Amino acid sequence: MELLTDPFFLCIAAILVLAVLGLPIGLSMIGGSILYLLLNGLDMGIVAEQFLNRMYANYIILAVPLFILAAEFMNIGSLSDKLLVWCNAVVGRFRGGLALVNVLQSIVFAGMSGSAIADAAGTGKMVHSLMTRDGKYPNSFAAALTASSAVIGPIIPPSIPMVLYALVSDASIGYLFMGGIIPGVIMGLSLALIIFYKAKKHNFPVEAPVPLRQLPKITWQSLPALMMPVVLLFFIYSGITTPTEAAAVAAAYALVVSIVLYRSISWRSFYSSLVVSSKTTVSIGMLIAGALVLNYVVTVENIPASLSAVLTEWNLDAVMFLIFVNVVLLLLGCVLEGTAIILIIIPVLVPSAAALGIDLVHFGVVAVVNVMIGLITPPYGMLLFVMQTVSGAKLKDIVSDTLPFLAVLLAALMLFTFVPETVLWLPRLFGYQG
Repeated sequence: MELLTDPFFLCIAAILVLAVLGLPIGLSMIGGSILYLLLNGLDMGIVAEQFLNRMYANYIILAVPLFILAAEFMNIGSLSDKLLVWCNAVVGRFRGGLALVNVLQSIVFAGMSGSAIADAAGTGKMVHSLMTRDGKYPNSFAAALTASSAVIGPIIPPSIPMVLYALVSDASIGYLFMGGIIPGVIMGLSLALIIFYKAKKHNFPVEAPVPLRQLPKITWQSLPALMMPVVLLFFIYSGITTPTEAAAVAAAYALVVSIVLYRSISWRSFYSSLVVSSKTTVSIGMLIAGALVLNYVVTVENIPASLSAVLTEWNLDAVMFLIFVNVVLLLLGCVLEGTAIILIIIPVLVPSAAALGIDLVHFGVVAVVNVMIGLITPPYGMLLFVMQTVSGAKLKDIVSDTLPFLAVLLAALMLFTFVPETVLWLPRLFGYQG
């Protein structure tokens, strides 16, 4: 009975009830936090204070809308089409080539948005359509692969989830971006292994190969699009700009290339991209705002310190703690949206990770990979529902075809968890001292 009157319990219960009733999770968190403040007799002005002080004082948050805008400019321009043609020219000639194109485009298009859902619903939708045309691939397999390959996008820079992790952990965005490159490539290769196996087993079709003599020309035409992530990383690691300023450069670069080189943007599409970016930004912004207020509640309840004390009692070393975190995040990923996990759960875990001597860049990449895998983990897996809507396939069939891809991605996650150098080698090559 005492639990039922506890303000924090009622706060969490209110958030869950509001979310189940259909209120956006950001607003649900704000509602539950306001209830907590009321029950504890705290000043309601704290809500506004958390909004203003923590959102407006955080320069990092500006990177989120800028990366979203860069992705929209690439989508409305011809950059996505050029990249898709290049991907097909490189790997389309092999058996199961279009399936390999699906994976490669997720790696290449990672430089576009940093959002797995945006990649799946955008370029992923295009490749899914190509795969299922004329019955070349089973609809559910194409949907499962598109969902699984979209997971890679936010691991390779730019990455909105890593920007949010940097926000709650104070880890370097630049080194987080660098730390995600090798894991992203390994995840792509893991998916490719399953494709090679299934292509041989089910005799997937071989596409008409693009003549090798045409590859230099196709690469040249696609080069401005391929250079976008290179430009982004150059500006960050050369010290010319901060990561947030580099996001602005990326958006400007996408716009200039689309207008000047490809001449593919109209005033209507430009306006539409601004509207879509604004709506997406507001949606994420409300989620961040709600999480900041709830994090204040969590701090008042002293939950991070309590968790640290519990873990100390359990006598967990760094390896056991990482196993514990993986299990918790994977389970939460089955039922919670990824951004909410990063903004609410990760801040509770970061102090314990730091106390155990776990590098926060390594921990961040492992956590983000975990959260991304949650997007394809039944029963909730948001990407599974996105691809069900896109493809029209039965959810149970998509889930069944996703399981082999999920298995290899989990194996890759174990590699990143227990071999920190898979994450830290590249950042250290560029001067990271962690």
